[in-house]
Amino acid sequence: MDVLYEDERIIVVDKPHFLPTMPRGMWYRSTALMRLRERLGEPDITPAHRLDRLTAGVLVFVRDPACRGAYQMLFQNRRAVKVYECLAPCRPVRRPRFGTVTWPESPRPFPLLRRSHITKERGTLTAFEEPGIVNAETLIERGPLAGLAGAGGLTGRTLPGLLPEASALSGASESSESSIASGNDRRSGHGDDLRDDLRNGVHGGGFASLQSSQSPCAALVCRYTLHPRTGKTHQLRVHMNSLGLPIVGDDFYPRIQTRPYDDFSQPLELVARTLRFTDPITGEPREFVSRIPLGG
Repeated sequence: MDVLYEDERIIVVDKPHFLPTMPRGMWYRSTALMRLRERLGEPDITPAHRLDRLTAGVLVFVRDPACRGAYQMLFQNRRAVKVYECLAPCRPVRRPRFGTVTWPESPRPFPLLRRSHITKERGTLTAFEEPGIVNAETLIERGPLAGLAGAGGLTGRTLPGLLPEASALSGASESSESSIASGNDRRSGHGDDLRDDLRNGVHGGGFASLQSSQSPCAALVCRYTLHPRTGKTHQLRVHMNSLGLPIVGDDFYPRIQTRPYDDFSQPLELVARTLRFTDPITGEPREFVSRIPLGG
């Protein structure tokens, strides 16, 4: 676990996938908190916030007990700006069952603002959306084409809940271009960007080149930037799934997939990429960026 920054008050780490933030259930020593305490010999280290076990990225710990409240309140009062990145299908957005979708730059399909009411009941693994007052809000941007993912693909990755229309996007570049160009993407001009990516053979993050794969089970994957404006449990995963864009490697959404606890072969392709805030003690602006790659 790499340390991105440290001073006499805080330690900022780049938490890897599959590592819990703090002890819970069967996880005790194999947690970011206990590893830091043992490595540095500082039993007073405490997390200022938390990341899910399956999510990687920037995580802040407080080493000075006198400053603990100031940093924790920074996150509780949502004065820290978080930016996440993920990999998910490039297929067109579907209409969610609950909540709203608005387009700040209409008629462009992205960015879009997803708002809904998310509930997670005690003792359950997954959260869900239902009618109610909005308590979860995420701004979603779609970036460049990242490559291909699919059962039996060169990466060995699978897209959860892969739909037939997503599979139709794969194959030779000509058929992929015509599939992407249909629907909202053609009207917005965003399809042109994706077609350019295909022609140029853009690929990255460990995924196979689009030009070389003919797998009928593969799907085009794009990089998305997520700006959560609230902090509900599993918010980003629920919002992406509700749009028909489940994050690559998600074992919970759209359906629970059982996997041995020690199987680390398919991480959730979600990284807490950037964290910005004004230091509550010094007043200095802080910005930390995760170096963990997507699709690695």
